[in-house]
Amino acid sequence: MAVSVGTGIGIDVTTEEFPPMIWQCDNRIVVEDCVEEGRDTDCTNKLVERIENYAFEGEQIGWRVLVLDKNKIEEVQDVVATIGDVQGVGNDIEVECQRVTGSVRGTTVPNGTLLASCNARILEEQLLNFDDNTMAYYDCLFTVETPESMYGEYFLTVEAIGVDGEATMDENEYWFLNPIIALTVDGDVSFEDVRPGTVSYSSTILVGNDADQGSGVLMDMFISGTDFYDPVDSGARCPDTNQLQLSDSRRSPSNVGQDGGSDACSGQGSGTCSADENNGHAVYDCQAGTLGLTNDPNTDHLCYYATNGAYSTAAADNADLEGYVPIVYGDVFTRDFYNDAEIIRNAGSDASGDLVINTIEYHAGNTLSPGAEIALNFKLGMPEPCVGDFSSGDIFFWGEAI
Repeated sequence: MAVSVGTGIGIDVTTEEFPPMIWQCDNRIVVEDCVEEGRDTDCTNKLVERIENYAFEGEQIGWRVLVLDKNKIEEVQDVVATIGDVQGVGNDIEVECQRVTGSVRGTTVPNGTLLASCNARILEEQLLNFDDNTMAYYDCLFTVETPESMYGEYFLTVEAIGVDGEATMDENEYWFLNPIIALTVDGDVSFEDVRPGTVSYSSTILVGNDADQGSGVLMDMFISGTDFYDPVDSGARCPDTNQLQLSDSRRSPSNVGQDGGSDACSGQGSGTCSADENNGHAVYDCQAGTLGLTNDPNTDHLCYYATNGAYSTAAADNADLEGYVPIVYGDVFTRDFYNDAEIIRNAGSDASGDLVINTIEYHAGNTLSPGAEIALNFKLGMPEPCVGDFSSGDIFFWGEAI
């Protein structure tokens, strides 16, 4: 009878402690804040005007990411957006991302097909099918906080934190958060001993973008002003009261923002134009050198000429023969300034600027990068009669970050 004998061996199987992997998909947005809207974007709209890497308090940056952990998706403890001075894992956590459930851009979860835009790979292996046991999509929405907590240049990315390690998506974005924006004005506007009934010109002043160097902040430039008064009890009169009027009353706040009138008015002046008297300010030429010299109480008395690169005010519809344009009234910045109060306007009485950013029209020559300047000269038409020293009043320069 045969005798059987046998022995056994133990089996030792260990599972790889798989650190999470993360990929950015093609769903990335930058969102407008609700405090101050842009030229064409309103609260929560995509901020399509922003073409440089700066952002201000309340603006948002959003990403959709795909996260994988081959052990199980539950091993992923957190997915977060981070901010820091260097690239990679371990930066300050700013916001938790939300796991996406249900349909993801036509991809059913679970057992759908991966978004091709995620280009998820493990070395040479391309991941083609979604497995909800090991994968999940997350949406991350980072909001820029106040300058007290967020000022300067930072790397932003999305990080997956798991039981067995951490990983960031390959794309680290570099942003200047809450850059300081400011304007410089170099020079003074002064008219000395002007004879009534004559035209005088100022020296050139420079208005510049003084935003933080390296921030890339583009500024859209505007100008407005007030009437002028003699601050001394002197019996001033110019021409019929103790006030030197800045501009024709058509350029008052009630009309700014309306592009009424007709292009046929260009070059006609206020006395002969047949366009709508209430709305036609955008095409009425500067009158400082014509009616501004007379005793007409309602006309332009101060206009300006500006140049920047290949562009000047001479192309504007309301420029006089010398290229000088009038100034609208206003002591606060409003959205009505768009296409009415730009320092340099391109031809056309409506939103027809020559600089187009994602279909939004700006006026070429009117945008300044940090350190850039616009040169301006002012022309004063002193009415006759006129007596007094008119030094109480303001010309305002405004810069809006695009």
